[in-house]
Amino acid sequence: MTRRSIGIIVNGVTGRMGYRQHLVRSLLAIRESGGVTLADGTTIWPEPVLVGRNETKLRELAERHGLTDWTTDLTSALARDDVEIYFDAQVTQQREKAIRQAIEAGKHIYTEKPLAEDTAAALDLARAADAAGVRTGVVQDKLFLPGLRKLKRLIDGGFFGRILSVRGEFGYWVFEGDWQPAQRPSWNYRAEDGGGIVVDMFPHWHYVLEELFGRVAAVSCVTATHVPERVDEDGRTYPATADDAAYGIFELDGGVIAQLNSSWCVRVFRDELVEFQVDGTEGSAVAGLRRCRAQHRAVTPKPVWNPDLPVTEDFRAQWTEVPDNEEFDNGFKVQWEAFLRHVVAGEPFRWDFLAGARGVQLAELGLRSAREGVRVEVPELNS
Repeated sequence: MTRRSIGIIVNGVTGRMGYRQHLVRSLLAIRESGGVTLADGTTIWPEPVLVGRNETKLRELAERHGLTDWTTDLTSALARDDVEIYFDAQVTQQREKAIRQAIEAGKHIYTEKPLAEDTAAALDLARAADAAGVRTGVVQDKLFLPGLRKLKRLIDGGFFGRILSVRGEFGYWVFEGDWQPAQRPSWNYRAEDGGGIVVDMFPHWHYVLEELFGRVAAVSCVTATHVPERVDEDGRTYPATADDAAYGIFELDGGVIAQLNSSWCVRVFRDELVEFQVDGTEGSAVAGLRRCRAQHRAVTPKPVWNPDLPVTEDFRAQWTEVPDNEEFDNGFKVQWEAFLRHVVAGEPFRWDFLAGARGVQLAELGLRSAREGVRVEVPELNS
């Protein structure tokens, strides 16, 4: 058995996503499981090169996991011959410049979303990477969630008949930072720093809708900044200038209507932090991060509206749990494995920079819809 080591720059590794999901639960987890094995028996072995701005944090993180390869100098890391992949988990405002450096260095690139701050920049990155002949990928982790994979199984099996609508609820209460620390970094709530829930979540909704139900043809959106003032990590009060909630309607090719609410100002009264209800002529399903429950038309009850009588039916008990039928690994890890196979063995990987640019486009048009109070059509985006 041949082991093929591959150097991977992990930029932004001291941040929440870069550390937890991409280093610990993906790259280090891949090493702990013995690497990624190809069809010819070759094992891909990731060698992380940790990159960030804070030397102290980098050193502590590396020592915690028995790693020795770290630096605050991105340019020198990109110049190394043993580094083949650049991964970016920085704040969005820092991403475009670093990715351009990686393209110029001839590295394959995998990145968190959004790819860039606007559609024009995202498209330009896609074209530059294509011209340089480097392979690209954008994180689209929710496609690999157990709940959505079970939902996809129902769709592929024709369970729904003709799909009519999708209703999604995402969010939770993010504390303001005064009497309890916030669960998200303060830059998320400053538009000038690239914050906002539309920029954060609409790229997710784009790939979920497109992969499962159809291309987004039009968007109507209302945004809000429900909490106008928050407290940052240093205890300083600051004005929240970015949207912290978005209420969107997405019209899909084929006639499916999707309504998705995204909010950091909502208390959770559902089974999971995100849930999608899909209704079709033959059946319905509700999918979350891990669970998926379904109800076929043949067993659908016949509720009667009568506000004068108490409800005696347990509506939730009338739905059937969709079985796992397989073991589900961490979604970030699964997509990392697919990207590594793409780079080393040329296996297909459709979530490239152009796919990422379409997510940026939907966020941009959603913000335009909210700003102008209009329905906005979403044009085809091609390289």
